[in-house]
Amino acid sequence: MSTGVIILLIVVAVALVAAVVARSVAARGAGGGRGLKRRFGPEYDRAVARHDGDSKAAEHELEERVQRHGSLREQPLEPGARERYLVRWTAVQEQFVDSPRDAVVEADRLIAEVAGARGFPDGDRHDEQLDALSVHHAHHVHGYRRVHRAAHAPTAGSGAGPAAGTEELREALVEARALFQDLTAPARGDEKALTRGKSDPREQTGKTEEATAATRTDTDSSRGRVHAPWALNRRHVKGS
Repeated sequence: MSTGVIILLIVVAVALVAAVVARSVAARGAGGGRGLKRRFGPEYDRAVARHDGDSKAAEHELEERVQRHGSLREQPLEPGARERYLVRWTAVQEQFVDSPRDAVVEADRLIAEVAGARGFPDGDRHDEQLDALSVHHAHHVHGYRRVHRAAHAPTAGSGAGPAAGTEELREALVEARALFQDLTAPARGDEKALTRGKSDPREQTGKTEEATAATRTDTDSSRGRVHAPWALNRRHVKGS
């Protein structure tokens, strides 16, 4: 076989490989964008807005988040720890009636602690923790972002800027509750394990409801649902 024919075959082979690679990249790019939209939901739109409408830059950021945190495996909560977290969240909601800002500060601290217990980066690495949560709880992570921002906003009279109003604090806490519920919900298969425990989860729920009856708050420990006091839902709080 002549040298010319060999060179021609090599050129053709390289061209074919290049075409296949280009087609694969194009297909992955189109599918990747749709996949990221499905995975991140409203978080995808926030990333695009943060990049001034540049969807490519936003997708690059989200892809990096998935690469860093996509393999994270959430750790289950021990039933006792889960109950303690639920009781503390109930206390946060009760506290909001008299001290909205303090309640939001505690909610921010509590969510960071629960996320750390579930295997996410520690709360002292908030940005990293938030990125990891956005990969696994994309539809509810923004509430945590709002609570954290409100918890660290200037206080009234500090002169450092406008303080968050009571309604803003209430909305942040209500939105953050969805992520807290996700993080404290029993993993699949855990509910049967709970029912085989020494205590009946319904009895624990009854105790929680009895302890918080004055604020009309109840905790469904079998499903991880924490209902807000009437003050959070009806906006009847001091300073509102």
